Amino acid sequence: MLDPARLRVLVEIGHAGSITAAAARLAFTPSALSQQLAKLERELGCRLVERGPAGVTLTRQGEVLLRHGERVVGELRDAERAVRASIEAEPESLAIGTFSSAGKALVPEALAALRERHPRARLSLVDIEPPGGYGLVTSRDLDVLITHRYPGINLPPDNGLHRSRLLADPLRLVLPAGHPKATGKIGLRDLRDEDWISGAHGVYNRVCLELVCEQADIRPHVAYETGDYEVTLALVAAGLGISLVPMTLLKDVDRDRLAVRAVPGARPQREIFVVHRKRPPRLVAELVGLLTPGRTD
Repeated sequence: MLDPARLRVLVEIGHAGSITAAAARLAFTPSALSQQLAKLERELGCRLVERGPAGVTLTRQGEVLLRHGERVVGELRDAERAVRASIEAEPESLAIGTFSSAGKALVPEALAALRERHPRARLSLVDIEPPGGYGLVTSRDLDVLITHRYPGINLPPDNGLHRSRLLADPLRLVLPAGHPKATGKIGLRDLRDEDWISGAHGVYNRVCLELVCEQADIRPHVAYETGDYEVTLALVAAGLGISLVPMTLLKDVDRDRLAVRAVPGARPQREIFVVHRKRPPRLVAELVGLLTPGRTD
């Protein structure tokens, strides 16, 4: 039978993407972790990772074992928590993973309300950019994951987890307030000569922008590449270009500097999802309820 401790080594390496980072998390030396990994590989008779200058990648066999290892580690963590809870009144805990813009616009008020309801609960939050985080929910490193899907992007497999849509977040055209197209009737083809601000090739919002423009038979000229929407809005406000920005991030923008319009001829939206185990801690259900009272979908 496989050693659960060595399985956890593989799980941590798979999540961290490097032996050094996994060793730091487990309070091991990198050489000790490498030895544990080598023993696991010898036990199975196959290579589980490939080492490279940028870290490690799992082999096909490593990916298969990672999926099983995440479930094993998660069950062991549940067993430990159940025993501890039977010995003493251990505070409830909730570990959340969320992408950065939801961490700014959606999560803080919900977490504050949850803290008020459960002052002894141990709450934590980490940044997880999509499509990552699913394995962390399976292994119980996270109790809940908040993630998204842009038009033109497929959702990853849910791997037996529960995934549901929190809300639909419409994308809006954002222009400098003094832009000639800030008012009046326009179509996307009227914007074909504009400089756009978006993520790099392959980044979700760039894929969405290119899809929307393709449907209007134009090719956007992306002059400034950034995946940070705060930077995007600052560049637009400075008159350097235009962009598509999720509505949830436009609540408090300065309307004296920015014009916000529906996307002409299209209704693109970013879908925001919550992912958790099928039998999650009760705090997960409360958090989801706090996140969705004003949902628009």
